[in-house]
Amino acid sequence: MPLSQHKPMTKNAVLITGAAGEIGQALVRELAAGGAQIVTLDLAAMPPELAGSTTHVTGSITDKALIERLGTEYSFGTIYHLAALLSTRAEHSPALAHEVNVDASVLLLELAAAQSAARGEAVKFIFPSSKAIYGMPDLETKAAHPRVREDEWLHPDTVYGANKLAVELLGAYYSRRYKQLGDAPAALLDFRALRFPGLISAFTLPTGGTSDYGPEMLHAAAQGKPYACFVRADTTIAFMAMPDGVKAMLTLAAAPRQALSRTAYNVNSFSLSAEEFRQQVLAAFPEAQISFAPDAKRQGIVDSWPMGIDDSAARADWGWAPDYDLARCFDEYLVPNIRQRYQR
Repeated sequence: MPLSQHKPMTKNAVLITGAAGEIGQALVRELAAGGAQIVTLDLAAMPPELAGSTTHVTGSITDKALIERLGTEYSFGTIYHLAALLSTRAEHSPALAHEVNVDASVLLLELAAAQSAARGEAVKFIFPSSKAIYGMPDLETKAAHPRVREDEWLHPDTVYGANKLAVELLGAYYSRRYKQLGDAPAALLDFRALRFPGLISAFTLPTGGTSDYGPEMLHAAAQGKPYACFVRADTTIAFMAMPDGVKAMLTLAAAPRQALSRTAYNVNSFSLSAEEFRQQVLAAFPEAQISFAPDAKRQGIVDSWPMGIDDSAARADWGWAPDYDLARCFDEYLVPNIRQRYQR
């Protein structure tokens, strides 16, 4: 819908970028159920069943004029900035990745900062970051530090990881230092980032991401197709069920600002190796044909990620706890829903 047809909303409107994805759709459902007035922005259309829950704008987050018009026509209380160019494509197009992941994020931070000043109240800016911001130098170091804290090993090996870390640092700057040199500082926005492990979805097909070898095993097994895993059997990283990713974003957004000791938090659920993932798949699909054929470049990326993530700060500051451990993730969420998908 053209912006000129929009009617201004209340000052507590919610903006969700990248809203047509699974997390975005889940956020729309949850927030709409609570009565929030929502504006969504995505290159893709929202599904028909959500059409009445949001005012949808089709467009790019890199469009400066579009972002400025949004800021003119709406006053946002919260921004969920989900839109991004993901890891695999970012490696092939680093300049585009910087434009989408960093430059567009600055446009939105500027919007949030301007509206915070105009409102005299901080706009909440919720940003999904990634385990990709970490960079372990070698496997020996990775094994010696199985649970990484927020301020350790911040040396990403990928464009995507560097983009995410850059936005975390910019968000912290906009929250604490932006335009603070004058006598009358502006009201500062409230930036909050979540560093996610590998998110596993039962409802969205894997898109070739570097941690997608796990869900790719499951989808192939459910279809009766052989699968060659692109990492070694001993490769271990952290994972999380998609519903817990949505829960983490909503819980962090609801936390009082005074309870937060940092602007970026780890969240975690469980870690397992590629072979352990394979065994979980075989338990559900005994006829599955899963082999290992490591790809050197992708293996190198995954080797730079930690085996596990220390999320004690999130647990202490805002009561984070996942609903899905390893057993429940597979038994209650992944396996039955993926099985049903291919039985229809």
